[in-house]
Amino acid sequence: MIIRKSPAELEIMARSGKIIADMHELVAEAVKPGVSTGELDRLAEDYIRAQNAVPAFLGYGGDGSRIPFPGTLCASVNDEIVHGIPSRERILEEGDLFKVDAGCVLEGYYSDSACTWMVGGEDAVPPEVAELVRVTREGLWAGLVEAKVKRRIGDISSAVQRVGERFGYGIVQEYVGHGVGRSLHEDPQVPNHGRAGRGPKMAAGLVLAVEPMFNLGTEDTVTLEDEWTVVTADGGLSAHWEHTVAITPDGPWVLTARSDETAHPLQEPSKIPVALAAV
Repeated sequence: MIIRKSPAELEIMARSGKIIADMHELVAEAVKPGVSTGELDRLAEDYIRAQNAVPAFLGYGGDGSRIPFPGTLCASVNDEIVHGIPSRERILEEGDLFKVDAGCVLEGYYSDSACTWMVGGEDAVPPEVAELVRVTREGLWAGLVEAKVKRRIGDISSAVQRVGERFGYGIVQEYVGHGVGRSLHEDPQVPNHGRAGRGPKMAAGLVLAVEPMFNLGTEDTVTLEDEWTVVTADGGLSAHWEHTVAITPDGPWVLTARSDETAHPLQEPSKIPVALAAV
């Protein structure tokens, strides 16, 4: 069931989104060679709880279907696409591609956002890796621009797909965007591939997480024995960007926009940030 949010609910979700946006900036400042993903996870959890919110991912999945997720962050490195488990034994090295996915719950409402950082900066990775990071972020914003009243979910999916295909990337299909609200995952699903003009029609009050994952190689994935970490089937590098966006009469409202990004109303693609994510 697709659930539309009231203006009052959107304001709460915007505050939840601001917490996660600020958390991402705090974590980004701490990302450097020699730091562990476990240390960054603790930093993120402490910040979220200090804002009177609760980490959304910590303990997720504890319904008996698999082990509960043990971290605040999904901390995925290099060929890990999503759901990497943070650990004090996992030390970041210069040139790593580090994906940080996180959410929080504030007054019962979720936010969800992901970033990809190049550890050591753009100069620490080959040009094709820096391009992967930039283009995946471009794919995210191409999709967000389509999040408008009377458009369809397929318009978002098609926009993301066109960007990935233009560069020949593997576009992950097994993991998709989704509705967000009082649950982390609500209807509808938002695939990163699809046909424009298809799927549910978007209306004011709908809130979505749009999250392209592009690979330098195959789109195929493998889940590791820890039951969570998803990697590329061919060992190729992967990038992941995500924002929570609300559909409003004035256009898309990016609830998790960081300080270097536009939020509301989102305008045309020429206005979106495409700077490389180097830390």
